Amino acid sequence: MNHPYLSAADAARRLGVSAKALRLYEDRGLLTPGRTPAGWRAYGPTDLARAEEIASLRKLGLSLTQVASVLGGKTSGLEPALAAHQAALESHLTQLTGTIDQVRSLRRQLAAGTTPALSSLTRLQSPDRLTSFDLPWPWGGEHFELSVHRPLTWITGPLGSGKTRLAIRLAEAIPGGVFLGLDRRAAVTDDAHLARVERNINWLTEDGATRNDALTTLITLLGAEGSAAFVVDLIEQGLDEPTQLALAAWLRLREPGARPIFAMTRSCAMLDLAACGPDETIILCPANHSMPLIVTPHAGSSGYEAVATCLAPPDVRARTEGIIAFRPPAA
Repeated sequence: MNHPYLSAADAARRLGVSAKALRLYEDRGLLTPGRTPAGWRAYGPTDLARAEEIASLRKLGLSLTQVASVLGGKTSGLEPALAAHQAALESHLTQLTGTIDQVRSLRRQLAAGTTPALSSLTRLQSPDRLTSFDLPWPWGGEHFELSVHRPLTWITGPLGSGKTRLAIRLAEAIPGGVFLGLDRRAAVTDDAHLARVERNINWLTEDGATRNDALTTLITLLGAEGSAAFVVDLIEQGLDEPTQLALAAWLRLREPGARPIFAMTRSCAMLDLAACGPDETIILCPANHSMPLIVTPHAGSSGYEAVATCLAPPDVRARTEGIIAFRPPAA
């Protein structure tokens, strides 16, 4: 007979969330797991049921404050969340309908004795855009392709690995792409833009973020119209750990159709490997300047351990602020 109580790691695995998320729920008073005689957290059936409710509400795009309100019987935050979820489902349905129409067209071609183009068959399996370019220094000009533009892509690597140069080149290769460097400046362009910024900042602060100039500037830039994708240099710059955690959650819960974001990071608060979802990609720039790797965020996958060694808590990042890799001149 299974023991009715689970450890934090086992509970997180059962629920499909990270242990860090469970601790965050507890810190916000949404969850109160029991304790073993040794002081370890122990999640019973009631705790697991409540944690599952919280995780489900989070997937609908609710902030932790909104989750607390819904769990308390107030449903005022549900309407916009459900509207966004409906929009996501309708967008997915539109994509599926378009793919079905392509299949029907190909079958009609076959019935008429015409062989479909190979590219048409390939697009059925890989409908996303393809970005390809030659890698900049410190690589040797090798050709690099990124076949899937998912809503959220992380770029990481050790100091001196070339990840900033890769990010800049990536922004240049994506039509309409924008690179947001560390010297970020932004201005609200119109009332609609201002409303989006305020709505997103309010969500983040409800989720535990500290409102400051760095956060406001970043959200203002990411809310601008007319860009196909954003590539952000060290997205955690100027943000404390609670703000990084809230920002990571916001990036995962953005509204349907939001522009892809490529976020460079060295913070495990931003890139929590246990929290990565199926719509995320990780690009690892190895220390030896071999080809960048597309890493699947699952233990045991190629490059997973290397990614983990590149990430550190925000306090470590603060201690290494301003450090750059240095190559001594040749004798």
